[in-house]
Amino acid sequence: MEQILLDFDLRVMAPELVIVSAAALLSIIDLLLKESRSRKVIGWFGLAAVVLAGVFVTMAFGHEPYQILADTYRIDSFSLMFKAILLAGTAGVFLLSLASGQEEWKSREGEYYYLLLTALLGAMVMVSSADLITLFVGLELLSLSSYILVGIRKEQGEANEAAWKYVVLGGVSSAFILYGMSFAYGLAGSTNLFEISQRFAEGMGGSGQLFIYLSLFLMMVGFGFKVAFAPFHMWAPDVYQGASTPIAAFLAIVSKTAAFAFIIRVLLVAYSPLMSDASWMEVVSWMLMIVAALSMILGNTIALRQTNAKRLMAYSSIAQAGYLVVPFATIGLVPFDLFPSMLFYLVAYLFMTFGAFVVIEFVTKDRGHGGISAFAGLSRRSPWLAAAMTLFLISLAGLPLTAGFFGKFYLITSTLFNNQEWLAAVMILTTIVSYYYYFGIVRQMYFRPPYSDQKVPVPWLATVAILLGVGGTIGLGLFPEPLLAFIGELDWTSMLSIASNGAPQ
Repeated sequence: MEQILLDFDLRVMAPELVIVSAAALLSIIDLLLKESRSRKVIGWFGLAAVVLAGVFVTMAFGHEPYQILADTYRIDSFSLMFKAILLAGTAGVFLLSLASGQEEWKSREGEYYYLLLTALLGAMVMVSSADLITLFVGLELLSLSSYILVGIRKEQGEANEAAWKYVVLGGVSSAFILYGMSFAYGLAGSTNLFEISQRFAEGMGGSGQLFIYLSLFLMMVGFGFKVAFAPFHMWAPDVYQGASTPIAAFLAIVSKTAAFAFIIRVLLVAYSPLMSDASWMEVVSWMLMIVAALSMILGNTIALRQTNAKRLMAYSSIAQAGYLVVPFATIGLVPFDLFPSMLFYLVAYLFMTFGAFVVIEFVTKDRGHGGISAFAGLSRRSPWLAAAMTLFLISLAGLPLTAGFFGKFYLITSTLFNNQEWLAAVMILTTIVSYYYYFGIVRQMYFRPPYSDQKVPVPWLATVAILLGVGGTIGLGLFPEPLLAFIGELDWTSMLSIASNGAPQ
């Protein structure tokens, strides 16, 4: 029997409906407000919508998976966990944006806040999609909103350059992804990931196997641009430097997390038949391991020469992407083994990266430039701020009793368990290399004279954001087991099965 949209239980899409309704409502409010009125109220409403969507996501855990809208949209443990990370990251970006009050986009402040919501919506669509079309719609909604957000400070040449590079390279990556999708559709005759998986399973061993691998490689090239793997990382440093700090944080956390969810959904569902083929370990696994090793090596070594704080964080982000590729590269016969280590690292990465960007925003703003020399003598000017930044940096470096340490420990353990000792050695050696540039900032804070005796002004909202980052970084470092246990208890196998359609009984 044919179903229409109202036949489905749309409560399962409550988080998305909250975000899209808020974005539409805030755009109308922005049009009706006088030009002289502050748009901060729009930012507060946007933050409230993100928090409300997070409440709905939390309430959805533990329920049976749903698959609605002609089996193109799924709500399962996988999508809920990734949505929780996306919403937490976006809430942090809202906090930082409200605290920083960027003068450069004051006249476009309303647009800024509801574009953040549309970018978040695109990311949420990506993590729940079970169809190539909805995956691509979510990807482009995230991408187009991000392009505008990067260039929203249009009076600044640096922002314009960053936005232009991001648009060009983002368009190239979308072209590769679409080309790969066209091969998948041509081979399977469907855009549904589960139907594609069935057709690929039937075509394994035949003449179509080469084209199956070709479609995967093309999509992986496109994914590489979106996640900033090496050698597809060229856009990241310039874009991070040219964008405002809140948007750089958004790209580093939210956009990267959504792209990883995209990769997992496509890889473990549509291309799952390849994992039973011997050529997977010989071809795909080695390709991913080389990409992971290149990202870790290039990201960490090029970061050694950086003098701009946001460019340094960009190269650090490239290296972190390499660490996160490792679970894919070493995926074994039980693919769901990758989730505990990967998701733990993503949550740890959220707290430590967001906290570092908040400190960077106010230290560089106070100094008037973005160089790491802006941190000189910070321990004498604002000791608590220097202590917080030190914590975030040692966590990114992977030192003990921090969230980053356990995140890297679980990734390395997983790599050794899958008998890839050389890749574990690359992870350890590049982590040691990263100590130099992370501790370069620490050296500035504690062993260089300050240019002023005045404290760095930090608004109360930014203080809250920093404390949240500190709490998450220390909490996961001291008590990692609760999060790992929660992730382990989720039903990951449900992402490979056809779910109920969400219609009322």
